[in-house]
Amino acid sequence: MPRGGFALAARHTLWVVIVTVDLPSTLNAGPAAHHDRAWQHDDEDSGRGLLKLDDLTAEVSQLVVARLVSKDFGAWADTLARVGNCVRPVRLRGTSERIDPATGEVLSSFSSSDHPLGVVHVRCGNRRASECPSCSRLYAADMFHLIRAGVTGGKTVPESVADHPLLFATLTAPSFGRVHTSGRCHPGDLNRRCPHGRPLACGLVHAEGVEGRRSAVLLGQPLCPDCYDYASHVVWQWFAPDLWRRFTIALHRGLAHHLGIPAHALPEVATVQYAKVAEFQRRGAVHFHALIRLDGPRSPSGVTDPPGAVTADVLATLVTQAASTVHLHVPAVDDQDVPRRLVFGRQLDVRVVRSHRPDDDQALTAAQVAGYLAKYSTKTASDDVATSTAHHRRLQATIADLNLRAQVATLATGRSPYELLGHWGRMLGFRGHFATKSRRYSITLGQLRRARQRAQARIAASRASGTPLDLASLEADLLADEEETTLVIGRWSYLGSGWADEGETALAAAAAARAREYAQEKAAARQHTSPR
Repeated sequence: MPRGGFALAARHTLWVVIVTVDLPSTLNAGPAAHHDRAWQHDDEDSGRGLLKLDDLTAEVSQLVVARLVSKDFGAWADTLARVGNCVRPVRLRGTSERIDPATGEVLSSFSSSDHPLGVVHVRCGNRRASECPSCSRLYAADMFHLIRAGVTGGKTVPESVADHPLLFATLTAPSFGRVHTSGRCHPGDLNRRCPHGRPLACGLVHAEGVEGRRSAVLLGQPLCPDCYDYASHVVWQWFAPDLWRRFTIALHRGLAHHLGIPAHALPEVATVQYAKVAEFQRRGAVHFHALIRLDGPRSPSGVTDPPGAVTADVLATLVTQAASTVHLHVPAVDDQDVPRRLVFGRQLDVRVVRSHRPDDDQALTAAQVAGYLAKYSTKTASDDVATSTAHHRRLQATIADLNLRAQVATLATGRSPYELLGHWGRMLGFRGHFATKSRRYSITLGQLRRARQRAQARIAASRASGTPLDLASLEADLLADEEETTLVIGRWSYLGSGWADEGETALAAAAAARAREYAQEKAAARQHTSPR
């Protein structure tokens, strides 16, 4: 029997017993804080590590069983653990050496042949939950800490930011035509018709999450597809990142005007920091969720206190004014199109965030907003929009049509701002990053990843020497953004991405799902036992 597990096949459903072992969670104490050291069997605790693989075909079931009883299963299980149950790891072969740049001395060397399978597997690092649940959880955990540090401090950010004015703002796209909405849709006279003969009202009450019901399927779909302005929808989506940039400029100017100073002098008095994520609405249009914080003047020493003349309520008013008035003029796609004036939608929500739970139940907490933004940073268009609807297909067709027209216009004029539109069809024309932040909002993702690498190296050294390690006391050193003092020379070749077959992929996906469940169980247990 191979080390670490057994499997029972019944109606193409497999159950695999594993045991989870926590990694130190000093740097990853939020979502995805724990990762499984899968396949390590312990009779006393095996019940909590039950892997389930549903809906497997007979062929995939055979591949799974073949892997479980293979001679090198232990080596494969260790490799899976090293990449944290990534479902599409990158496979590499080669060597690398760490060299002292001053003396040329080779400090250490590494070869893929040293790995159990003779190949190095590296996490794919995909942020999309639909592509890789494990790497997505890790990305969400990093985003959680990045966002939370900008709200409460920590991770090199001073705790004084918790007292700075802070808002949670949602900026939406404008209306491109009436769509079915949740709850009471569009009450009115059902006899009133649009120019295409369709009703301008809807008498249904749409309930979200009710599978199979026509009223739920209609959510986000236009009342009249022929009245819906698909071209403007796509163009707005294409320029949404530029509209956000214009919004930040307008906010800076409004803040300077409120303080009675020229806009160019604002950095000497106050600065605005933000972290935002994009989310797709059911109609396929993005909207932005953003944490907006007011700091004091720029300083080499770090974050400074903001001017007392700008409270959270004043900042909310300035954000509302900027979002309501900002606009962007964009050119036509071709001679058959028209120029457009792009704006944000009327549905603007701006709320004050508290760093601790206040008496007002409507106020938001740091953990709420950090978890919310981290969750949506891993989403894609297909995660939030039903890809099988006629509305979605028409959006895709509009993108293809505008892209073709842009290519023709490019041949005539030499350049078009829409010439790359076709590359972003799967994102419904949205070409921006799903998660962005201002430079001084908080720590960077790069710092968190370097800290994790340093922590893993110290954990390995601690285990080898048997010396206890307290990562909490080393956090400042782990997060230090210092230059490397050694030179690494590598010679690597790319062998491919993903596991060898669908059976290994299914096992990796099931292990990632169990890791998520186990992390949630531990979080719930901690919450249950923590003092109130």
